[in-house]
Amino acid sequence: MSGEHTAKSALEGLVSVLSRLENAVDARVEKESDFADAEEEVQRLNSDRSRLAQELDQSEERATRLEEANREVSRRLVTAMETIRAVLDR
Repeated sequence: MSGEHTAKSALEGLVSVLSRLENAVDARVEKESDFADAEEEVQRLNSDRSRLAQELDQSEERATRLEEANREVSRRLVTAMETIRAVLDR
């Protein structure tokens, strides 16, 4: 019976070790899946950041052009008002 008991005990130990190994493999696969998901999210965020940076640059360029146009219109209005005043003063 001692040999049978030892074989049964060894088999139970092997089943226990295999179960722990399977759990460890499952946990590893899940962590790798989580890592892949996180990596994809980082790539999406980087893509969004690049797109937003481009849009910001374009908006800043447009704002600069509008400021320049505003200054030019203002200058022309002042010139027109001065011309009208000069004509009226004559």
